[in-house]
Amino acid sequence: MQETKITKFINRIFLNKNFWLTFFVSLLSVVLILALGLGLVWHYRASVFGYFAKEYLQDAQDDLGRDAKGVAEKVVEKQSIFSQDSFVIDTVKKTNPAVVSIIISQEVPKYETYIDPNLQTNPFGDLFPGFNFSIPQYRQNGTEKKEIGGGSGFFVSSDGLIVTNKHVVDQKNAEYTVFTNDGKKHAAKVVARDPILDIALIKIEGSGFTYLTLGDSDKLQVGQSVIAIGNALAEYRNTVSVGVVSGLSRSITAGDNSGKSETLDHVIQTDAAINPGNSGGPLLNLRGEVIGVNVAVAQGSQSIGFALPINSVKSVVESVKSTGKIVRPYLGIRYVAINAEMKDKNNLTVDYGVLVKAGATESELAVIPGSPADKAGIVENDIILEIDGVKLEEKTSLSSIIREKKIGQVVSLKILHKGTEKTIPVTLEAAKDN
Repeated sequence: MQETKITKFINRIFLNKNFWLTFFVSLLSVVLILALGLGLVWHYRASVFGYFAKEYLQDAQDDLGRDAKGVAEKVVEKQSIFSQDSFVIDTVKKTNPAVVSIIISQEVPKYETYIDPNLQTNPFGDLFPGFNFSIPQYRQNGTEKKEIGGGSGFFVSSDGLIVTNKHVVDQKNAEYTVFTNDGKKHAAKVVARDPILDIALIKIEGSGFTYLTLGDSDKLQVGQSVIAIGNALAEYRNTVSVGVVSGLSRSITAGDNSGKSETLDHVIQTDAAINPGNSGGPLLNLRGEVIGVNVAVAQGSQSIGFALPINSVKSVVESVKSTGKIVRPYLGIRYVAINAEMKDKNNLTVDYGVLVKAGATESELAVIPGSPADKAGIVENDIILEIDGVKLEEKTSLSSIIREKKIGQVVSLKILHKGTEKTIPVTLEAAKDN
């Protein structure tokens, strides 16, 4: 009975014409409203998207806080790295043609083995008679030319003038061959060897060579990026290494395989890889300017190399260009730098300056006879405190100051002579070329 009433009610609703009219009108209205809404959204889609994107980014920024800042810093850091890579690549492309490899060749004895029948021996004696054999002998059979070493260098003029280290070309009976970056081979002659710095200049025939610009090593800062190029291990030509300036005004004692050594002051320390064979190659800034000449590597260490500051080399290059030889001023003394430790051990009254002192052998005099120092009256055990008002300390060495002076220039020395301070003028003269 109840089910029959429900069925009649449903039939009455759905069979009613007014119901279907109302239903279709409502459905059509909803469709039209949706279409209109979608049309408006589509028409203003850019503005709507921008609004929601802005809101999303604002929410993201609020949520991330410092993390968002860290991401941005990483992006900037990566951009900096990319920029540095570009600088290095451009610098290497520009400077590589001016860097050369130097091969050292020399006539060396050539030996051969031979058997001398008159030198037969029987180690068993009478136990095994007749058991004789000959010991091979060695004798020289002329000479042969062999490569005995190598180094690096770089052009400083278009006519083939090259800067390298003195220890690379210090063998006067050797032949030196230069390989340019294009693989061409050139015979080289030594133009001059510096009697003070580990610098030499050689020359090859030709013209139109790409050469490097000399920068200003006084403006270097610790942490500054540098590039070293050279003939690494005398085998891998034009090898590039990148690093930073690790220290300035270092003093080192550099030695070579022959046992020779010398003290170099005011050198640049770098962690750019400098290997045997890199000697004489350029140390460059990211502008492609030479700011040092690679000279030594600390044996048994990692990432410690040294270069002569280019400002100490400029006068040598200019001297050779103008006179054909190295002409530089000298004082004419042997000395030992004074520090606090030396003061205490030797009961000195000062902890700075240099003590005029003879060397280990009789020929190493404290004051060279006839030198500017000798003419000015300086004697052994005098202490030079200042030059032209500049105090002689770790960062202002005597040799570095003298190198910047000119021949014929009068300098004022404050010295301590037998406990008494006095100031004397000294006229600098040209150093004797070795």
